[in-house]
Amino acid sequence: MRRRALLGTALLASVAGPGLGAGIARAADPGPSVTRTGTTTLDTQAIFFVSYDGLVNNNSFQKNGLLTYKGYQYAVWYTADRNAVVGRRALGATTWSTVKVGHTLRYNDSHNVISMGVSRTDGRLHLNMDSHSDGFTYVKSVAGLLDNPAGLSWTASRFGAPQSTLDGLALTSQFTYPQFISTPEGRLQLSYRVAISGNGRNALAEYDGTRWTNLGEWTSSTGTYTSEHGSSTARNMYLHGIDYDRNGRLHAMFTWREQNNAVMCNSGGITNHDTGYVYSDDRGRTWRNNAGTVVGTTGSSDRVSVNDAGLVVDPLNPDHSLMNQESQFIDMAGRPHAIISYVPGRFGQCTTNYVANRTANGRAFLVRKSASGPWQKTEIPVPLNSSQRTKLVMDKYNNAYAIFPFGRIAGASAASGHTDWRILFDGAGLNAFGEVVIDEMRIAQDNVLSVMYQEKSSGTTPSALRVVDFRLPA
Repeated sequence: MRRRALLGTALLASVAGPGLGAGIARAADPGPSVTRTGTTTLDTQAIFFVSYDGLVNNNSFQKNGLLTYKGYQYAVWYTADRNAVVGRRALGATTWSTVKVGHTLRYNDSHNVISMGVSRTDGRLHLNMDSHSDGFTYVKSVAGLLDNPAGLSWTASRFGAPQSTLDGLALTSQFTYPQFISTPEGRLQLSYRVAISGNGRNALAEYDGTRWTNLGEWTSSTGTYTSEHGSSTARNMYLHGIDYDRNGRLHAMFTWREQNNAVMCNSGGITNHDTGYVYSDDRGRTWRNNAGTVVGTTGSSDRVSVNDAGLVVDPLNPDHSLMNQESQFIDMAGRPHAIISYVPGRFGQCTTNYVANRTANGRAFLVRKSASGPWQKTEIPVPLNSSQRTKLVMDKYNNAYAIFPFGRIAGASAASGHTDWRILFDGAGLNAFGEVVIDEMRIAQDNVLSVMYQEKSSGTTPSALRVVDFRLPA
């Protein structure tokens, strides 16, 4: 444990000072700003139930619950009668067209999210849904639907029948956290977890425009982790994100969750610990640590393990209710950034109720790889007032934006080294429940930040699901 902590400390500067990590920012570049341009309604009566402190339509880890492609925006959600639907609109339009895709939500489990992906090789839209440590449902559109949206009608006939496999490829009976990612060549990959929380492995499958192939597992659940309180011999890696940069490198920042509560100071906390980083330069086949050393090969017996050296870029023991699956974004220079959140030591060295303690004293931090190489970390001086997750995006000037629960937005400039955080939008008028979903693809396409959120409700009373748009600096 001490060896790993020392390594992480060496990699990570405690607080970035002004001007550090500014990257490609220039003095004339504008700082962060958001200008609200409008709000559209996806559904006035979307399904509402609270589970794992979240909503099934607005879990921030559902990569591509909202996306933009070739001038159209797409959204997925469950209606009040549990139907899975896909909506689309031309950018700038105020109304959405929706279709049901033939699946109904099975359980009131907020982790049964819907995620979308685009295979550029054949212009299909792919959906994976309803999959928390269970089977999954997969639906794909006809070829070319996303390449010619104005010329092809938006009807249920454009989508195939729901499947329990990927076109016949069976993955695992315990499948969770689907995340679609597009490769630089236009192939589509599916990241997912095999098995269960605290004892699971990350894996990849790949679609080449003709068929799906299972690339296999790339993380290990075995090995021994020891804290000052006790040891654990099983865990899973929770991804903050998995994304390609513009040069084709695949980045993944993460935290570990241990199976054994003995590693914590109190069983009311959560066993997440450390922020780590790996990358792949061969489309997810081989994984390297921050120093470039190979630490795992997908589909082999040598997978990324908690005992591999050089993984930790921000050490933190399991006593601070560190959140899993928070947020990652790759800047214009190909550098990874992540938002993590936990209860800092100044509020105590032992959390006893992770929901209550995070709500009362949780803070978010930006952890990033600097232009000069070392990892840096900056606290974002905005109380979470929530146990939930914060999203991260960056504009074309590498300014950073943290989208907090309830739709609040803070920003920091690249010129300051992302140290000058300030509130840009306080969430007023949204009445948002908590976590939000971000359209990562739209930012690059037309410089607009689209945020999908659901309004507060109680019990199981349906509520409105909306998308609010903000213009970023030109």
